[in-house]
Amino acid sequence: MQKARPKHLNLMVIKFPLPAIVSGLHRISGALLALSIPFMLYALEGSLSSAERFAAFKECIAHPVVKLFLLGVLWAYLHHACAGIRFLMMDIHKGVDLKTARMTSKLVMVVSITLTVIIGAITW
Repeated sequence: MQKARPKHLNLMVIKFPLPAIVSGLHRISGALLALSIPFMLYALEGSLSSAERFAAFKECIAHPVVKLFLLGVLWAYLHHACAGIRFLMMDIHKGVDLKTARMTSKLVMVVSITLTVIIGAITW
C-alpha cells in the first residue's frame, strides 16, 4: 500500500509542538535583536551626547508606539536569553528527553513573558 504524501507543506496548517515553537521564536528573537542594534546604538549615542538630545530622546520614548517597539525588543532579549540557556543545557545532554523538553519549553515561554510583563509594567 502506497501512502499519499503531501505535495507541499502548508506551515499555517501544521501544528508544531511547543519545543519547535520555542526554537522558532529563538531564531526570530535573535533576528529582532540583531536588527534593533543600530537603533539602540543611535539612541544611546544621542542620549549621551548632549542635554538637548537626551530631552528629545525622553520625549521620543514617551510615545506609545516606541514603547511597544521597546517592549518587543525587551521580550526578544528575555526570550532569547531564556531559550539560549535551555539550548545550552540541551547541548550538554541535560533535558533532552521528551517530557523534560516539553516542560522546559513551557518554562521558557512562561518566564520570558512574565519577566517582560513585570519589567514592562515597571518601566512603562
